[in-house]
Amino acid sequence: MAKSRKIRRPLRRRGSLALIAMFLFCSAAMRLGIGVNQAMAKAPAAGEDLITETPAVNCEPPKDIATVLKALKKREDRLTVNEESLKDRMQALAVADTVVDRKMAELIAAEERLQQSISQAEVASENDISKLTAVYENMKPAEAAALFEEMDPDFAAGFLSRMRPEAAAGVMAGLTPTSAYTISVVLAGRNANVPKE
Repeated sequence: MAKSRKIRRPLRRRGSLALIAMFLFCSAAMRLGIGVNQAMAKAPAAGEDLITETPAVNCEPPKDIATVLKALKKREDRLTVNEESLKDRMQALAVADTVVDRKMAELIAAEERLQQSISQAEVASENDISKLTAVYENMKPAEAAALFEEMDPDFAAGFLSRMRPEAAAGVMAGLTPTSAYTISVVLAGRNANVPKE
């Protein structure tokens, strides 16, 4: 009897372990079977669209964020308008720059032509004055003095300053003392205002 008791105990242990293993296996099979059934139930049938309708979600932001978003949108719109306006102004400035550059080139060309004309006139005037001075120098001093008496003192002084000193002295000797004095004052004062330093 003692032997039979010893044999039964290990059988009981093996039997209970096998029974627990069988329950676990059945539970796993059931769970696997239920999961497959659910997956198969959710899988679309042949020819059915895979796209399903999603439930509508409220995408409206809260009121305080909506206010900020509206303000940002208005600012973005203003910036876009300002940017377009700035582009237009930049294009207008580029056109104006082109016009100004062209006008400046025309003004420079006109100034150069004017300077050439003035130079030619100055050269011609200088030539005329030089010739006239030579004529007065070659005249008899008494005849030249009579002409210088009739001239404006500034004008007469200009000719006398250009003449050779001996010719100028002859003309001055033929002038009346009042005219000679006036012309002498003009000649003496011509360079009085020149800077000394």
